[in-house]
Amino acid sequence: MDFPASGATQNLATPEQWRSLFSKFSHVILVANSDQVDVKELQAEYPHTAVFVFFNRVYKVLDKQFSGHSLLISRAQPRGANIVYRQEVADVVKLFAPQEFLGIMNIRLAANETLNTSSDYLGTPTGHLDLTGFCADFYPEAKVPTSGFAMALWLVDQALPAKIILAGFSAKRSEKWRVVAVHDWTFEQVFLRLFARAGKLTMHGGIATNSYASLASRFPELPAAEISSTIAEVLSSRLSQTDAQVDKLISLTGAFRSIDEFLRGLRPKFLKKTKA
Repeated sequence: MDFPASGATQNLATPEQWRSLFSKFSHVILVANSDQVDVKELQAEYPHTAVFVFFNRVYKVLDKQFSGHSLLISRAQPRGANIVYRQEVADVVKLFAPQEFLGIMNIRLAANETLNTSSDYLGTPTGHLDLTGFCADFYPEAKVPTSGFAMALWLVDQALPAKIILAGFSAKRSEKWRVVAVHDWTFEQVFLRLFARAGKLTMHGGIATNSYASLASRFPELPAAEISSTIAEVLSSRLSQTDAQVDKLISLTGAFRSIDEFLRGLRPKFLKKTKA
């Protein structure tokens, strides 16, 4: 198989160019920044003909240089990519073996997000994919899709000959890394699991058996819509109860937050970190 050369992302800008790049591989493995990912085991499970796609601050999952075919997706932000304005590009890029590293795919999903240049990435080969409005017609309002979710959907739409694998797409918060509230994690999980069950992609490690599906056989006299609405009703009730408890916790910790904000305000400017 004729693989793309190191730095092959340089100046790629159209969906057709990117599709051609991904089509060179047998598997496209999207690796989420999750504690549940064991990159070493993941790499051992898939052939050398696979390309591993990482996202943004990859030191969350890589503690040493990755040796396989790899590509980094760097999400644009209104101020540019976070690894650029945080000055983390060197720390991130060094985690990829140069001879197998295709480079950076800089993507944006909204018109107010600013794309970066190769020079912003310290000369790392860089291509761009403008997906402005790609998820706008179905993604929940007031929320923005994650890079991983958008790329999974985009890759499925390309009808690639390669198999699409999602690794670590659990939406679970860890003790070290949080899940950002600006994304609708529940919606994304539902969407991706439906894609997996439809055979459009694969979730590494599989997906749990849907226990609710067996309810139809237990209640054959009820239509599927009635069962689904009852499940939604119970989930909605439990979420409302959870929200009420969260509100109480927020009220109880209000004084502590005020003290924390006051102390943060006393810190010298040069010690304050830029928010993500």
